[in-house]
Amino acid sequence: MTTRPRIPRRLGRLTAVGVALTALMAAVSGTATQATASPKTAGKPTVPSLAWTDCQDGFECANADVPLDYRTPHGKTITLAVVRKKAADPTKRKGTLFMQPGGPGNSGVDFVRNNYADLPAALRDSFDVFGYDVRGVGRSSPLTCFDDARYTRAVTEAKGVPGPDAYEPALRQAAEFDQACVDNSGDLLPYIGTAYVARDIDLLREALGEKQLTYYGRSFGSYIGTVYAAMFPKRVRALTLDGAYDPVRYANRPYAYDRPQYLALDGAMSRFLEWCAADQATCGFGDGNPRAAFEKLKADLDANPVPTANGGRANGYTLVYRLMFNINEGKVIWPEFGAALRKAQLRDNTSFLLRPPSPASFDFLGPNVAVECVDRDYPSDLRLLKRNVTANAEAAPLLGPAMAYGPPTYDHQHATACVQWPGEHVSRYDGSYRAKGSAPILVLGTTGDPDTPYQDAVALSRRLDNASLLTFQAEGHTAFGRSACATDAVIDYLVNLEVPAPGTTCADETQPPSSTPKTAPPGTTLSELRNGVDERVERIGAVG
Repeated sequence: MTTRPRIPRRLGRLTAVGVALTALMAAVSGTATQATASPKTAGKPTVPSLAWTDCQDGFECANADVPLDYRTPHGKTITLAVVRKKAADPTKRKGTLFMQPGGPGNSGVDFVRNNYADLPAALRDSFDVFGYDVRGVGRSSPLTCFDDARYTRAVTEAKGVPGPDAYEPALRQAAEFDQACVDNSGDLLPYIGTAYVARDIDLLREALGEKQLTYYGRSFGSYIGTVYAAMFPKRVRALTLDGAYDPVRYANRPYAYDRPQYLALDGAMSRFLEWCAADQATCGFGDGNPRAAFEKLKADLDANPVPTANGGRANGYTLVYRLMFNINEGKVIWPEFGAALRKAQLRDNTSFLLRPPSPASFDFLGPNVAVECVDRDYPSDLRLLKRNVTANAEAAPLLGPAMAYGPPTYDHQHATACVQWPGEHVSRYDGSYRAKGSAPILVLGTTGDPDTPYQDAVALSRRLDNASLLTFQAEGHTAFGRSACATDAVIDYLVNLEVPAPGTTCADETQPPSSTPKTAPPGTTLSELRNGVDERVERIGAVG
């Protein structure tokens, strides 16, 4: 288990050939300026040229060629897919707003297209709204690790209640995942880290003619923004980091980062079950003891999976997987959770909690693991890994065991893959994260966030040299689009550069309705959840 597969070295040779060909072509054409320039000039990558074309509904699309490896800035390139919609009111235009989704693994192009109509009018009037697929994701040379068939087998065989011998199989499966990454995307893996993503953003900023960056990033997008500010502090105009990461723990002390994330997820699930016990009439699940009913349901589904409409199987792991993502909606979704759990008890495969991960999910999950394995510095000690995985599973008994011992998918399941990761880490960023000299940065944290714990936002606001923290007292993931108070603060900041007063707190979360709602309340994706089609597509929602 300690043998690590090696990444093919084809790419290094290709890069060298690319540099040589560039110099040769310049010499032949009589334009050898680049080849004879000073080292400083030769080391500056070319700003991409964006040829915009209409791509429906008022959006414009283009491709941007950026260096694959910034150590050889005029070598091989990678093409990034970008999209924008110009400011609705040119007289109010202040520049370009970069919109960065969470993940890693979500498409920034889709994020802009799916959310543009629900953005506040003040943002649509004031900015060209811009997004792009980061390297290795979506339309930008997507990487592949497990193929769809292998991923399907992995999630079908996983358990909601893993047995006492689950660790070793999890370790072996993670090594298989790593090898699949090497076999299918080895030429790309060293270059998908966030330091290179930040450099891409800076080139895109230049390509758009912006002197400084205006940016909204949620969840993992907040980490990308944090790294950008650290690398290019003087180029920040306004940076909104929503659902923020503690960057030091995330990148350099990953076990210290993982434990609070397990606890946050299980804490959110516990609070839902406590509400369910207190309001059985609305929840409709648990027969007076929802926690015990949930534990029994996981085991029952493992022992006797439910056939799905497409011929698959839904088991206890399926249940945990869906809860892990969809609990992000906050209290407003709790009645729907109760109804879906009750359906699962009745073996009704129309419950959205019994929808197994699909190929649409796998397109997100593979890059999610690979990018974090490049970004994060896990110790290579397998004994330390086992202690931490075991401790995390025990500390978060509701959802933690399935995550700890499941296949490499989302955040909680990365350690087994990342400890054995065979690739280089040339594109990771390891600090400092002060962003000294930057303009004021706005950090948002949600107190009951199950995905990015609130204490991470507090930590980031303290690590940054010039940051203001806005607190959203609520369940669920992120604040913008879920809170009118927080959304207004973000608008004032991005448009007018007005930072909220220190200690600003918003407490306007939509409360659970007294019955299962029929339509999605503002700021939620309830209608998608009911139809079981939420494949980690990020929607901000509209408040008010």
